[in-house]
Amino acid sequence: MAYQSLRLEYLQIPPVSRAYTTACVLTTAAVQLELITPFQLYFNPELIFKHFQIWRLITNFLFFGPVGFNFLFNMIFLYRYCRMLEEGSFRGRTADFVFMFLFGGFLMTLFGLFVSLVFLGQAFTIMLVYVWSRRNPYVRMNFFGLLNFQAPFLPWVLMGFSLLLGNSIIVDLLGIAVGHIYFFLEDVFPNQPGGIRILKTPSVLSVDTFDSSARILTPEALYEMATDSPRRHFQQFASGSSLRWY
Repeated sequence: MAYQSLRLEYLQIPPVSRAYTTACVLTTAAVQLELITPFQLYFNPELIFKHFQIWRLITNFLFFGPVGFNFLFNMIFLYRYCRMLEEGSFRGRTADFVFMFLFGGFLMTLFGLFVSLVFLGQAFTIMLVYVWSRRNPYVRMNFFGLLNFQAPFLPWVLMGFSLLLGNSIIVDLLGIAVGHIYFFLEDVFPNQPGGIRILKTPSVLSVDTFDSSARILTPEALYEMATDSPRRHFQQFASGSSLRWY
């Protein structure tokens, strides 16, 4: 029963969030089990473009370091804000969400050519946090019971926390910069006088396999929708308009 419940809970995670989070966990597990090493994963332009180790364009976003506080901290934020974005402003727009992943990954890779960053997963997490925070500006947050602030300040609070831990803030600044570029091009500029929407999801992504809103209304699906509705209302009520971290 516990396994079945865990499996159902896992399958309820939106597809993009589920795939990315799972890939990150499996990559870290493979490194911990010494099946692979970080040297096979990190971002290295010379190895990518001269030795055609193309997989590094993806794997450098999947490894967050060995299992420890930093890994758990990043996984919690990645899962939380990736899922809230996919279930919130990207609900029913899975192709657009995938395109945001590709756009953000492309910009970070481009910037990564000019700064010495070997893993970009943390910057990608900050990008997701930034986009969510700008789209939910009135949500009040509480950081470990010590600091109260509005959601748009969250990326900067995380950067300050990273600085206190002695980490470089270059990664955080990169995530904030890419998140701001996406937010400006997608949410701000199109709504300006004479503005147009520059970021358009390619039609190749707008296929049925990415359309999470398309469901076959079988009797089983109708029953699932009916029984899932109260749960969703409870989750929304429990989350409320204020978020608190422990």
